[in-house]
Amino acid sequence: MSLVVVGSFGIDTVETPYGKVEGVVGGSAIYFSLAASLFTEVRLAGNIGADFPSEPLQTLRSRGADLNGVQTFENQPTFRWSGRYLGDMSEAETLLTELNVLLEPPRIPSAYKNSPFAFLANMCPDTQLATLKELQADMVFADTMNLWIETALPDLRKVLQQVDGLILNETEARALTGEDLLLKAGSALLQMGPKIIVIKKGEHGAILFADGMEFHVPAYPTRLVVDPTGAGDSFAGGFLGSLAKAGKVSPPSLRLAMAMGTVAASCTVEHFSTAGLEAATIEELDGRFLGLREFVDFGTHE
Repeated sequence: MSLVVVGSFGIDTVETPYGKVEGVVGGSAIYFSLAASLFTEVRLAGNIGADFPSEPLQTLRSRGADLNGVQTFENQPTFRWSGRYLGDMSEAETLLTELNVLLEPPRIPSAYKNSPFAFLANMCPDTQLATLKELQADMVFADTMNLWIETALPDLRKVLQQVDGLILNETEARALTGEDLLLKAGSALLQMGPKIIVIKKGEHGAILFADGMEFHVPAYPTRLVVDPTGAGDSFAGGFLGSLAKAGKVSPPSLRLAMAMGTVAASCTVEHFSTAGLEAATIEELDGRFLGLREFVDFGTHE
């Protein structure tokens, strides 16, 4: 089944203990789509400038992605972000943010409307609300960040009341709920509206909460973490791509989606930028899934 993603396309400068890269591909929509496109047809919507590299878009086209929602602004630059990771690389220090084309609203092609699945990547909640109304998708998941929790909480609460699922990290979950314990935070988030909550814990894996269901998955045991940028968006892409491929949401499909999100993220962190996801294949992800099954009982899948 088709999967719509609305989010950012970026150009990043990233420094980690393994080196520094400048002017590389980034953005939530790109990481998400490169992961999700290994499973299902992806439809992208977002804004780029004429300076955005063509290679990742070519990769997505080769995987059957629909790029009609990608809007190019010839006279404005692409969103730019610069960050630095130190120590255990659990969190980036942001050095520069230039919104540029992100100040323009995304354009949603009519063919994207009423899609079975959609993902609203990290955007201002008022933009998410407008996109929700326009998309009218059957099942919608969203992401958020601490900035919106601190500055746009009323609109964010409206978003949570209208989406089916929320994918966020542990810091955001604690900030949004005021709960230090993630098990309590997951329960509190379910009371805010979404039927499905996924809390990402970085190198410690992720937890899924749903009605009558709680499922923990460890991170894939990779021994090389070069660049964690985009790992969360890659997780979301693998997760929702797997659900869209299954065509339904059920305990078995959710367990499998958690696994596929985990292995997609593992491909991302082993390389700078999107190189790992651009080179990845579904066969590689399936192989990593078999390795992950040594640690977790995922049960049978439909």
